[in-house]
Amino acid sequence: MSSAEVRSYPQDIREWGDSYASYSAKRLVVFHNERLKSARTDPSIKPNELNALTLSGGGSSGAFGAGILAGWEKAGTRPHFDIVTGISTGSLIAPLAFLGPAYDDELKEAFTTIDDPKIYTKRSLLGALSSGSFTSNAPLAKMLDKYITEDVLYKIARESKKGRRLFIGTTNLDADRAVIWDMGAIAASNQPDRLKLFKQVVLASTSVPGIFPPVELQVTAAGKTYHEMHVDGGTSNEVFLMPAGLTLHELDQTFHTRVKARLYVIRNGRTTPEANIVKFTLPDITEKAVSSLIKTQGIGDLYRLYAISKRDGIDYNYIDIPIDFTVEQKTPFDNHYMRSLYETGYEMGRRGVKWKKAPPGF
Repeated sequence: MSSAEVRSYPQDIREWGDSYASYSAKRLVVFHNERLKSARTDPSIKPNELNALTLSGGGSSGAFGAGILAGWEKAGTRPHFDIVTGISTGSLIAPLAFLGPAYDDELKEAFTTIDDPKIYTKRSLLGALSSGSFTSNAPLAKMLDKYITEDVLYKIARESKKGRRLFIGTTNLDADRAVIWDMGAIAASNQPDRLKLFKQVVLASTSVPGIFPPVELQVTAAGKTYHEMHVDGGTSNEVFLMPAGLTLHELDQTFHTRVKARLYVIRNGRTTPEANIVKFTLPDITEKAVSSLIKTQGIGDLYRLYAISKRDGIDYNYIDIPIDFTVEQKTPFDNHYMRSLYETGYEMGRRGVKWKKAPPGF
């Protein structure tokens, strides 16, 4: 991918999420200048401060994050986020969270009025074998058409030009590597298909391998055309803050002063064990094993972000689904479960989020 370009887009709309190569100094200068210029007319832009929000995967449990944001706003303490990142279900929340409280109602609607048929349709066994997935996510793609519009893209592009950043993570399955997409750069491009690419990236980030079909993106390299296969960003990371090669020290050097940074991680899932009786069937055993694997990876990612925060002097905060939430999820997108979880998140936010300052068990 280092030499591949998505159609006629510049290479800097994306980069490897696991590369520790130095971040482009030119891009840091652009970021710096955008923020300085915008601060003159927009008091929400504070060049020496950074508030970052990162939203994890979790499927239907994204209702928790949507609820936290709305309740947090009701409490009057929700920051203006300079950086917003999302993976999997977090990528569905991130664009609207990036645009702020004006889109909280859309987030509530998206996570409390849906059910399984509005997200996927099941395939036959033959269809699964020929398509590479057990379901079609065409209903989800249709839902994206409602919430990701030209107007939304215009507003994301406008905010990006102020020195704010919206990143979404996918996994390049061919390369077996995480990819970070600069969604503001896509939105701000003059490409006629920017809305299509924007939605493709979001859809790819939510495409759990085997469950949902992967998204193929046409790229060019050395004059040849290829198709990259992108799937759920949670396959490689459950949460991320910024490209691995970027440190807050580099921002300090670019801004010629100490940047005060705060990180807020919304973990759309649990970090505690969930005991239940597993049926002796292949689907149930597989589902439980994958669920346990994702949870373990999610906890590991919380530790990784904690280490980065300690290294760079970032104020670390995370929240997850509380242990006393006991509503049973009967289907992958159980509407009753999602509405209950949204309300739980909303009340936690409204009462004042009790942020945890270290990863679980630390």
